[in-house]
Amino acid sequence: MRFLNRVHLNGLRAVEATGRLGGLKAAADELGVTVGAVSQQIQKIEQQFGRPLFSRGSRGLVPTPLGDAMIVHLTAGFSELARGVERGFERQHKALVVSVAPVFASKWLVWRLKAFGDAHPDLHVRMDATTTIVDPNMSDVDLCIRVFFGTPPGRNVSPLLKQRIFPVCSPAIAEKIRKPADLKGVPVIRDSLSRFGWELWLDKLGLQEGDLADGPSFSDAALCLDAAIAGQGIFLAWETLASDAMARGQVVAPFEGRLETGASYWLVSKEHSPKAADVAKFADWLRAELGRYFEMM
Repeated sequence: MRFLNRVHLNGLRAVEATGRLGGLKAAADELGVTVGAVSQQIQKIEQQFGRPLFSRGSRGLVPTPLGDAMIVHLTAGFSELARGVERGFERQHKALVVSVAPVFASKWLVWRLKAFGDAHPDLHVRMDATTTIVDPNMSDVDLCIRVFFGTPPGRNVSPLLKQRIFPVCSPAIAEKIRKPADLKGVPVIRDSLSRFGWELWLDKLGLQEGDLADGPSFSDAALCLDAAIAGQGIFLAWETLASDAMARGQVVAPFEGRLETGASYWLVSKEHSPKAADVAKFADWLRAELGRYFEMM
């Protein structure tokens, strides 16, 4: 333990997160600091050891043999430290911390949580609404619901629901659309932060995104859907985002079918969690609830 007094704990966290997550940006997101701050912390640690822990090149930061050897132990150590801190914050009642993207939380999940609470009155759910990728093994989060292309890292991961997209608009705008070519005369609402664009849906129709009319743009998918409800144009939505608005008749899908994006919702949970039974209860309920509305994986 005496060697710990010679180095900065924040520097060790920066080294561990960068090595585990594979880059400065991911480490900065997890630690809640800037990329520059992570880089500076790593440099300070390297200066204290007098040897590089990462090599710098076109691929970014790659751990040196010394760095690899250290990161294995640092990850194990910080995992234990995180579990110890979690115990200190435990409350008398059972609290399950679920990390979920704000759009999924606000447009679908939050409206159904009462049903889970009614079925499990002894289990309190605390929802952490964030787009930041969280490692449950390194935080107080028990379960993450996230969208990934491919399989996410980790051992305790399981597929939940494929992400499928389709255009939606107000009933009034839908009256103007009879065929895909009619999209050229309708304002198109765009999500500036979306990981997929209209070209994905248009490709099978022989159209290009450049053929579409300009409409409002937002950096939040929930705002895009609200704009569609308000009749400001047509929006390329996905099932968990638009299903409730469709059920209320606020928006309609002018074309049949759903297109898979190649991404899926996944559940990511802690390894060796003392709340494994509670996580399983929530996961089972979530699968059953989603299965009532969508085609499951």
